[in-house]
Amino acid sequence: MDLHPPHLLFLGDVVNPLDAKTAMGVFDWRPEQCVGQFRLPGCTVDLGLPDLTPRAAFERGARSLLVGVAPLGGALAPSWVDSIRLALESGLSVVSGLHLRLCEVPALRTLAAATGAMLIDVRVPPARLSVASGRKRTGKRLLTVGTDCCVGKKYTALAMTRALTEGGVDATFRATGQTGIMIAGSGIPVDAIVADFLSGACEQLTPDAVENHWDVIEGQGSLFHPAYAAVTLGLVHGSQPDAMILCHDPSRVTIDEFDDFGIPDLVTCIRRYETGARLTNPAARVVGVSLMTGHLDDRESGAVCAETGRQTGLPCFDPLRHSLDAVLSALMS
Repeated sequence: MDLHPPHLLFLGDVVNPLDAKTAMGVFDWRPEQCVGQFRLPGCTVDLGLPDLTPRAAFERGARSLLVGVAPLGGALAPSWVDSIRLALESGLSVVSGLHLRLCEVPALRTLAAATGAMLIDVRVPPARLSVASGRKRTGKRLLTVGTDCCVGKKYTALAMTRALTEGGVDATFRATGQTGIMIAGSGIPVDAIVADFLSGACEQLTPDAVENHWDVIEGQGSLFHPAYAAVTLGLVHGSQPDAMILCHDPSRVTIDEFDDFGIPDLVTCIRRYETGARLTNPAARVVGVSLMTGHLDDRESGAVCAETGRQTGLPCFDPLRHSLDAVLSALMS
């Protein structure tokens, strides 16, 4: 997928950093493709990139405006439309992972055609998908799963893929969401698929492979999320993971933006994920716990990981701060 890099990252007017996870992910994993950020009045999220207008970004070499915001429901905010128009008029293509496809907005489609720029919608599933077979596939699969949304599933999968590859293991990152696809340049947006074909899409994403190859699959949602548990379970069944890593933000006790729904203790989460996964892979197991500890200092991060390890009996780590050796050892055992 050609996403017309380098990008100007559009942050809109968001104030919640979790809503800017797309921009953050692309910047963290593909910084060489990011020229600057474009923020509207009221935006309090700052990636530390130069603040640029679309015209200034084009003059600095940017070739696309990447919509870096992932709001609840994936809608296009009316206040963003003028910014997208300005980008097209400045010669930039527009890359979006929203549920609302930019190419379905007549005014934007007409303007793109007039300027020669492109509207690149990432959240588009393959045209032909089959119902899942449940057939056991060759090769090995690691799936990141979570206690909630935005708890590091993508970052953990990317870090594990890098660690496996650096260790001489044949491994491939398999993107399942818009940000992962923007980072990897390929993948299937599983939350944009008709439910009957979701697990089949995951089978297609992770086909038969040689015995020692690992597909490292980006997780989505959470079994404990009142809105997104369905996509999570379909992904678990279709990916048939041999191993899972549970991802968690230790500062949370309830589902983000759903305060009436508490997050179960991690031992319960592990048990439920293993139960769900064993429908299609009876040997599925959780091999480690990944924690988001960016809000803690080094001592506090080490302490919470050590305590979590004692509670779960599993290797526990922050993929951006700690060695992955222990979880890699558990994975390969």
